[in-house]
Amino acid sequence: MALQALRSSGVAFRKVLSHFPDELSLAFAYGSGVFRQAGPNSDQKNAMLDFVFTVDDPVAWHSKNLKKNRSHYSFLKVLGPRIISSIQNNYGAGVYYNPLITCDGRLIKYGVISTSVLIEDLLNWNNLYIAGRLQKPVKIVAMNENIILRSALDKNLRSAVTAAFLMLPESFSEEDLFVEIAGLSYSDKSPEGQFTQLMALPKTLQQQINRIMDLPGKNRDVEETLLQVAHDPDCGDVVRLGLSAIVRASSIRQSAKGIFTAGVKKSVVYGSWKLHKMWKGWLRKAS
Repeated sequence: MALQALRSSGVAFRKVLSHFPDELSLAFAYGSGVFRQAGPNSDQKNAMLDFVFTVDDPVAWHSKNLKKNRSHYSFLKVLGPRIISSIQNNYGAGVYYNPLITCDGRLIKYGVISTSVLIEDLLNWNNLYIAGRLQKPVKIVAMNENIILRSALDKNLRSAVTAAFLMLPESFSEEDLFVEIAGLSYSDKSPEGQFTQLMALPKTLQQQINRIMDLPGKNRDVEETLLQVAHDPDCGDVVRLGLSAIVRASSIRQSAKGIFTAGVKKSVVYGSWKLHKMWKGWLRKAS
């Protein structure tokens, strides 16, 4: 029964993709519309489907999508595909979202990101917006044979393992880890081992740790700071602070961009929908 449901959902996701230009290097779905949430009141059937489309040439893709689905865009559609692509790449977290779209009788939201921007985020954690999403359960709907992208996806998960291991206590169970890192082997947490792991982290996280730990006037290089952190008993907390700084900044920028890409009306409606969803979640937990 579960296998049949999985197959039918895969068909439904591919049917959604048929409404869009097909030049996608990666397309995945995520969220409560894809994976059943805990709780008796979870409504997977009527939940909004969330997609991310990765494209090699955003200008060409948006040009074709404007012809097929012009109504999906806010007032920015009058500026054309080049301006839309510029806004996508240069502001926020490198993603252009079109929310509250009705497709095949389902409400969907889709984000568009450049393949090169995604690869940079996967490797270096520039903002951990889509890279962070890909560390959680997602449903891959389409993917081409881009070896560099596939390698970056694997590197992102390995980096997640490293960061999670640094933040875990001395002993832990498999339940403390995400499914992607359930096979992680155990070792003693020596300063030398932690320094090796810190040096293996994506460069943006290393730089954030350096900003947090570097004293005014010291201007130490990243490697010197990481060596100090490796000997700090609160090493995991420092890594956690660095991650929070990356995610907080990218989320604020992306949310601000959403007002323009979605349009004011859709932003208000979508914001209200998210608040309503959050409120229902609180009520379920309280009951």
